[in-house]
Amino acid sequence: MSEIRPRRSVLAMPGSNARALEKARTLPADVILIDLEDGTAPDVKAAARVQVAAALAARGFGRREVVVRINPPETDDGEADLVALASAAPDAILVPKVRSSDTLIAVGSRLRRLGAPQATRVWAMIETPMAVVNAAEIAGAARDVDGRLAALVIGPNDLLKAARIPPPGRAALVPWLMTVLAAARAYEIEAIDGVFTDLHDAAGFETECAQGRDLGFDGKMLIHPNQIGPANTAFGPGADAIAQARRLMDVFEAPENRTRGVVAVDGRMIERLHVEAARRTLALADAIARLGV
Repeated sequence: MSEIRPRRSVLAMPGSNARALEKARTLPADVILIDLEDGTAPDVKAAARVQVAAALAARGFGRREVVVRINPPETDDGEADLVALASAAPDAILVPKVRSSDTLIAVGSRLRRLGAPQATRVWAMIETPMAVVNAAEIAGAARDVDGRLAALVIGPNDLLKAARIPPPGRAALVPWLMTVLAAARAYEIEAIDGVFTDLHDAAGFETECAQGRDLGFDGKMLIHPNQIGPANTAFGPGADAIAQARRLMDVFEAPENRTRGVVAVDGRMIERLHVEAARRTLALADAIARLGV
């Protein structure tokens, strides 16, 4: 099993907000997503770019993963973002409005030519109907030497608008969400659910987190620090899940069961595939503990 990184909470913040960037160093989010695209006004993009590169160079984010959403790479701002970020080396670069794998491979190739470390990965925003239609082809960039793709991120508001679905519209999007999730799993990359924008509806947010978890997403993109706790709870293994995982591991690792494919555990027939799921649960719990935020 490859190393697991918790991505339960992906907190977005504008790259132009110096106070937010400083506060991010203390927040219990798994991922800090710094936005140079929609979250940064056109007249301050250049200054924000310099500020973000300096913040990344200074480090100080602890074990949190730091991802930067750039402007569309075919634009002047997008190219300038890549130039600035190549040496600043965020954990990943989030590419907006991806419609095909060609964009991701081009970004990865440009990062290589700019000398960006191979450890800097690429994430892709899925926010158009064409991206959903091409989800498997986009996810396939994970297998390209220049693809660097590590995660797909849902852009629900853009999808709703493009599909002419009136808000809230979440139920209508579920087939599209599952299409993206299937593509991510087929290529063994992460899938991050999109934002919930009503900050006054805490119950609605928790409900949507629970749904995203049950659909199979690894975490959720957030727009406010108050959303971090509920997201971490929803997408992280609880005490009962951890105890059950340990119980399954103990049973299957018993000498008499090590070669068996199916074992009865507490009155249920458990297959070895469930052991793999249990192992991942424990690995995720350990990774969260090491994160220490």
